[in-house]
Amino acid sequence: MAAAPALKHWRTTLERVEKFVSPLYFTDCNLRGRLFGASCPVAVLSSFLTPERLPYQEAVQRDFRPAQVGDSFGPTWWTCWFRVELTIPEAWVGQEVHLCWESDGEGLVWRDGEPVQGLTKEGEKTSYVLTDRLGERDPRSLTLYVEVACNGLLGAGKGSMIAAPDPEKMFQLSRAELAVFHRDVHMLLVDLELLLGIAKGLGKDNQRSFQALYTANQMVNVCDPAQPETFPVAQALASRFFGQHGGESQHTIHATGHCHIDTAWLWPFKETVRKCARSWVTALQLMERNPEFIFACSQAQQLEWVKSRYPGLYSRIQEFACRGQFVPVGGTWVEMDGNLPSGEAMVRQFLQGQNFFLQEFGKMCSEFWLPDTFGYSAQLPQIMHGCGIRRFLTQKLSWNLVNSFPHHTFFWEGLDGSRVLVHFPPGDSYGMQGSVEEVLKTVANNRDKGRANHSAFLFGFGDGGGGPTQTMLDRLKRLSNTDGLPRVQLSSPRQLFSALESDSEQLCTWVGELFLELHNGTYTTHAQIKKGNRECERILHDVELLSSLALARSAQFLYPAAQLQHLWRLLLLNQFHDVVTGSCIQMVAEEAMCHYEDIRSHGNTLLSAAAAALCAGEPGPEGLLIVNTLPWKRIEVMALPKPGGAHSLALVTVPSMGYAPVPPPTSLQPLLPQQPVFVVQETDGSVTLDNGIIRVKLDPTGRLTSLVLVASGREAIAEGAVGNQFVLFDDVPLYWDAWDVMDYHLETRKPVLGQAGTLAVGTEGGLRGSAWFLLQISPNSRLSQEVHWHEAHKFLKVEFPARVRSSQATYEIQFGHLQRPTHYNTSWDWARFEVWAHRWMDLSEHGFGLALLNDCKYGASVRGSILSLSLLRAPKAPDATADTGRHEFTYALMPHKAPSPAPATSWSAFSVSSPAVVLETVKQAESSPQRRSLVLRLYEAHGSHVDCWLHLSLPVQEAILCDLLERPDPAGHLTLRDNRLKLTFSPFQVLSLLLVLQPPPH
Repeated sequence: MAAAPALKHWRTTLERVEKFVSPLYFTDCNLRGRLFGASCPVAVLSSFLTPERLPYQEAVQRDFRPAQVGDSFGPTWWTCWFRVELTIPEAWVGQEVHLCWESDGEGLVWRDGEPVQGLTKEGEKTSYVLTDRLGERDPRSLTLYVEVACNGLLGAGKGSMIAAPDPEKMFQLSRAELAVFHRDVHMLLVDLELLLGIAKGLGKDNQRSFQALYTANQMVNVCDPAQPETFPVAQALASRFFGQHGGESQHTIHATGHCHIDTAWLWPFKETVRKCARSWVTALQLMERNPEFIFACSQAQQLEWVKSRYPGLYSRIQEFACRGQFVPVGGTWVEMDGNLPSGEAMVRQFLQGQNFFLQEFGKMCSEFWLPDTFGYSAQLPQIMHGCGIRRFLTQKLSWNLVNSFPHHTFFWEGLDGSRVLVHFPPGDSYGMQGSVEEVLKTVANNRDKGRANHSAFLFGFGDGGGGPTQTMLDRLKRLSNTDGLPRVQLSSPRQLFSALESDSEQLCTWVGELFLELHNGTYTTHAQIKKGNRECERILHDVELLSSLALARSAQFLYPAAQLQHLWRLLLLNQFHDVVTGSCIQMVAEEAMCHYEDIRSHGNTLLSAAAAALCAGEPGPEGLLIVNTLPWKRIEVMALPKPGGAHSLALVTVPSMGYAPVPPPTSLQPLLPQQPVFVVQETDGSVTLDNGIIRVKLDPTGRLTSLVLVASGREAIAEGAVGNQFVLFDDVPLYWDAWDVMDYHLETRKPVLGQAGTLAVGTEGGLRGSAWFLLQISPNSRLSQEVHWHEAHKFLKVEFPARVRSSQATYEIQFGHLQRPTHYNTSWDWARFEVWAHRWMDLSEHGFGLALLNDCKYGASVRGSILSLSLLRAPKAPDATADTGRHEFTYALMPHKAPSPAPATSWSAFSVSSPAVVLETVKQAESSPQRRSLVLRLYEAHGSHVDCWLHLSLPVQEAILCDLLERPDPAGHLTLRDNRLKLTFSPFQVLSLLLVLQPPPH
């Protein structure tokens, strides 16, 4: 006779089920304790340690010594290789057999010379399936190798995750044995955990919650862990519950396997290569066992590494990509920072990435994928459009400190009006694990309820790799269509976005940048990385321009396409969102600086070769030319070489993207400007500098007391204030040291006061005048023409109070500019107390303005009428040495607007008739059959509709509009009249032109 139904107490019933599946309590008699059955130690275990990351073929030839469970190995960044010899007992025939392996390093199993699975305790991968069912004729003995990296999933921080790595850390092997795995117990555990999740997640006010709890309780009643024959009855109870389906209006969750791997962060680049292998080979193993499993993978650089280092694994990746299970996404070389790279660098991320995906996988990506970067430029929608992408997935704005972003699915309109469909996974994570709690949060947290009925659910361990597990898949498959929960389907990103697009009429639009209200210290941290980035962007621009001109003017010149691709890829690698931002360990920062040095060295060699080809046959002493690589005329004082190694100053004028001969050395005085420079030091120690365009006064400590635009007599410095005022702030964030600067740092402002008598005249006038001063920032740090910086948790800025009033300041961004408020009216204004800019920011009122220019800085702010440039930080995690040492950088203050003399006789390759249009890039086309086509990239910079003429001095036979991937527009043929092309721009529009050159004269 069946037992009479009993009243159930919610808490005791819930905890009863929890104890039944607990890995800690009552494992002698609960279900969890029966997950593994019989076990035995491995037959023979041996190992060797190496500081190198050896290829498999080399490692297996090394001298392995006897090892045992409990052994320690290390230190950090070394590798311990284990040879594992196994003998499976005869009694285990017909059963599933696992190698159980636990260590606190990241492991990779090799079998028959190929990687087969990652083993990472942090990533819940602690067993490798040797066989699903041991057959009578299966071999009983085999040898595996386990390559264990001496670091965890998230590096080896000393004391906390983001602390600098502990170089002496040791690692331990805590388990290495064979065991029988009970798959039926595993499936029951999955069901019971899901039922518990539903009961807790839906709560005591929900009917379905009680049904889940009572089902779980009844399963415990009928299931005897010691008697497997009772399992099917319990399984049937769960199946009946999960088989009760929801209605047609249920929200659909699109679950996609994912494995965010930071290309470098708390570990070096070379360890990322192994992280990719460990993570992706595990994903492929899951694909073999789960044909419906789909895995999204971004970053062409990582795939290129695996292709080079693990060719067998890469071939399998391509095979599963053909099946539609391994899905390349993103279209970029790496998941770059969304703020700091130049517009052209962002284009190259897509150009290199999309071409790689097309070549290796037969198609380009249709989704831009940037889940973890620290903000998103307002030009990204236009750049995506130009690269064939209309969809964008990210997640990081959920980290906003002040304001909750109001959407999870929306259209994003960029600076020029381009629109893309954006989705933020509403669970606010790209590392879900398939729990009921996460599924319910995805629906409850969705801020576009009623507008969008589909959401992404990215599951798998991420940041340090690891990826999905079989348990995650089992959970999600069980939850596919269960009453009380949203539908869950294993989907690709393409399926998700297609569903969103099909029902997008009610979606809202967000206009302008997606500003992350956190991590704004990354605009300043690791100043040398920022400087290297800006310098190398400039070097590659100049190499491409000069090489393009040499290609057009010389039949013998070979455009260095392969070398440039290599250098660009190095630069793009460093623009990963934890490298150029400076939020990486010291080892990564040092590698990045080596990459910049390679680009500088090889770039300057290529620059010299292109310049030599251009100079050949040109007039002037020894064929020397002064080259201007910018798209506007320049008039500058230059130091020109004289015989014997000396130099003389001369005023030179060179047209846009062209050159002029070096003036011949004569006994005459060099050409003087309309008014020579005067530098006068007063008796009180102050200095006045005047060049007829601007007049500057410095007080005896070097601060700027006056800046007058001479033609108008307009003073630029606020009354009673001083400019070039260096200020120190305390800089102690809540946690993310290298990443964050908090609003409260502004309350700790301390002006750095100089000493009278340290200001001196440098150059006394004529063509050039200068002054210099020494400033003691603190007992440990000083500043003159360079900064010696030895601080901890301090922030150095320089301020310029302007005699200008405006509610908006203007900041340069990629291919344009945008305005941000100078006031704190709302929480959205206040949250932007520290912002990013590229080469300039400007505060203007009608008829007059003041711009602050820089050569390598990105952090900035304008509050009220004070322009502030962020110079140096001093965080101590994850790199305790960040920014310590010597720095050189340049900034300049420019009141509007200085007149310029007429150009001298010279040659210009390109000039543009409108000052609103900037010719940003000149390069050889990527795929030109004769390799004699150029690509020009221009953008409208004023925010206006404009028609302009592009004047060409090169022999061009055809001109065609193309997209950013250099694909010609079928309707884009332009008429060439008198070496001129007419171009039409809308505000901030970027246009690319494909110019086919005429054959050169021989």
